[in-house]
Amino acid sequence: MLQIRENSDGGKDVFDIVRHRWVSCTPEEWVRQHVIMALHDDYGYPLELMQVEAKIALNGMTRRCDIVVYDRKVRPWMIVECKKQGVALTQRVVDQACRYNLVLRVPYLLLANGDNCICLRVDTEAGALEATKIPDFPRF
Repeated sequence: MLQIRENSDGGKDVFDIVRHRWVSCTPEEWVRQHVIMALHDDYGYPLELMQVEAKIALNGMTRRCDIVVYDRKVRPWMIVECKKQGVALTQRVVDQACRYNLVLRVPYLLLANGDNCICLRVDTEAGALEATKIPDFPRF
């Protein structure tokens, strides 16, 4: 269950169990925290193997992945891209995650907007990013 509190500005904060700190509860952060809880509680992903707002260098610019999940050998394994509720999970969102994957080369991409989740399996062995939609994302 998410921990939410009122902040001094009259807004809401949510406790990020990965970063171990309170953060502003923006609509996108609300989705991100629910995805973290689902990955951990429902699919068995250890919190220690998740990184929130993971920095990557892409084309000479710093970008941030919403969540990167690592495998047991601490290699990047899944990129999670979160959008606020009501933002459609379009090809543009897929393209964003695929661009991040040019750097990390993970086998799974997860796109979430609070209403829907799309999990894609990526074939990086084919020499190109070919993503195939799968019905559910794998358990840890």
